[in-house]
Amino acid sequence: MFRFSAGRRSTRFTSRGASRFFPAAIVIYNSVRWIKQKQMKRLSQLFIVSLIWLSPAFANAADSRPNIIVFYTDDHGHADLSCQGVFDDIKTPNVDALAQKGVLARHGYSTAPQCVPSRAGLLIGKFQSRFGLEANGDSLAGFDREQTFPQRLQNAGYKTAQFGKWHLGPGPKITTHGFDHVFNQNSGRPFAANIDLNGRDREMSPLPPQMYHIDACSKAAASLIERYKDDPFFLYVAYRAPHVPLDAPPKYLNRFPGKMPQRRRQALAMLSAVDDGVGLITETLAKYQLTEKTLIFYIGDNGAPLKIHKLDAPGGGPGWDGSLNNPLNGEKGMLSEGGMHVPFVISWPGTIPAGQVFDHPVSALDVAATAAALANVDTQPNDLDGVNLIPYLTGKKTDPPHDFLAWRWVAQAAIREGDWKLLRGGDREYLYNLKVDIEEKQNLANEHPEIAERLRFKLTRWANQLDPPGLTNGGMSQAASDYFDFYLDGKPATPLPAKFRPKAKPNASGESEFPWTVRNGKIQQTEEGIQILPLASDQKQPSFITRNGLLLAGPVSVRVTAKTSVSGAVDFSWREPGDKEFPALKRMSIAVQKTNDWQTFETTLPSTAKIIHVRIRFPKGITSIKNIELKPVRGKAITLTD
Repeated sequence: MFRFSAGRRSTRFTSRGASRFFPAAIVIYNSVRWIKQKQMKRLSQLFIVSLIWLSPAFANAADSRPNIIVFYTDDHGHADLSCQGVFDDIKTPNVDALAQKGVLARHGYSTAPQCVPSRAGLLIGKFQSRFGLEANGDSLAGFDREQTFPQRLQNAGYKTAQFGKWHLGPGPKITTHGFDHVFNQNSGRPFAANIDLNGRDREMSPLPPQMYHIDACSKAAASLIERYKDDPFFLYVAYRAPHVPLDAPPKYLNRFPGKMPQRRRQALAMLSAVDDGVGLITETLAKYQLTEKTLIFYIGDNGAPLKIHKLDAPGGGPGWDGSLNNPLNGEKGMLSEGGMHVPFVISWPGTIPAGQVFDHPVSALDVAATAAALANVDTQPNDLDGVNLIPYLTGKKTDPPHDFLAWRWVAQAAIREGDWKLLRGGDREYLYNLKVDIEEKQNLANEHPEIAERLRFKLTRWANQLDPPGLTNGGMSQAASDYFDFYLDGKPATPLPAKFRPKAKPNASGESEFPWTVRNGKIQQTEEGIQILPLASDQKQPSFITRNGLLLAGPVSVRVTAKTSVSGAVDFSWREPGDKEFPALKRMSIAVQKTNDWQTFETTLPSTAKIIHVRIRFPKGITSIKNIELKPVRGKAITLTD
């Protein structure tokens, strides 16, 4: 039996009628089948051509979402971008170029005056005290329960990567917070990574450093751009700079010659390395025609730590990091402007008009909301606390992005509404008009009690939504009280601890001229030189002198003229760029005898690199020093008083 169809009709041939109608039936059947095959082939061709023709439109629609990069710096003072126009010594041409092609947000804020909470707020997009992470040392359980905006982007098809400082839990666990790739280098030690410098996958495990940490993060980020140039991506480049320990190599230190505090030179050098990284990454974007397809944020996590005195202490460890907050008042650890009013630049060429200075307050919380909107991510009303900034930066909206911004950090709380700011610290309260007093010098609380009351009511209502609720979450520490006394109340600074007070011979003009620092001892001037005495007669640790901030090309010849009250050894230790401590292999000794006569001993520090820090340890007892000379293989020698 045969059957063929034309539309809804069918003709059926049985064996009984086949002999009569078979030839004609076969002819008709084959004709109809041929016609149908031709039609189907033609329709298939048209369908394929249509798909090919439409596919670019579909592809363009799918790829219209921008790439997003967040540069996040560490303890970076407001003054320290050259585009801020505050100081001439800072040089950041690549970040300046971002601002020139986009927006310098003149009033950009972090969410806290401290590292951990500000990073948590940025990555969740919600004020961190809503999930119980208010200060360094608080539990990370609330953060771990929240969904980061990189997770939201990852779920929406973005490739995501973290570089540099994390500070929100173990490095190997970063992938659980929405990052496909991790390159967690922020020092000269091994670090967690599941990619290498070239963006190639590897098992998550400790990776020994191959480059200076800032340069390495930049190179790895550029490598991932090359790898994912055809996919939407999000890069979180969190440089540990200029946060201590200050560790800039000579390549960057040499860019800042001249007389200045050594810690300032280190900060400028580290920020110059960051700027080079921004340049490498933006050049890579341009190489693959991704400049106009990439939204970039450059934000500081909090203000610079000044420790009131801005002491140029030897070494690169705890203390002032060399960065500056001018003209803002206060520093890291305060909700004054100097503590959380930070560098803030936004760039998206082709979408955001170039050369803008945006004077409305914006927040690091806005990054998540902006990213979610651009990635077409569905969010619920309470998921994010920020706003999508793009309509405001393109001019579609002209009103301020925020009715107000508010903060709570332990015993401090603050609110900014327009130009007015109310700041509380324990029982103290201050009201400032930032339009005319960005330095927060004039407390107007008594002159405008109605404004203070209105802002206090708003701040209290907002703070009651936090975990725990209320205007404070603990008491004022002694350090915070000292900061408020000095910066906001105009009281004298607390004196430096005795061990940090300079002890040196004054010259004719009364200025100190002794550039070495004494440890475990005290120094007094003699007619022939200096004398180092122990702090106590039963002191267990010998005294030593140290000199940091050097750039001596090795090998370095050492010549010391001294006399000691006991026999023993003089130990020489030195550090090179990248050394956090004095390595055991960079240490040598010379035996000395007790004598009343001057003796000269010489040695060579066998370094093939630059020596940045020298320490000379003497036998226990009293040591008199007539001269010290450190003579590099080239360049000027360093002496006891030079």
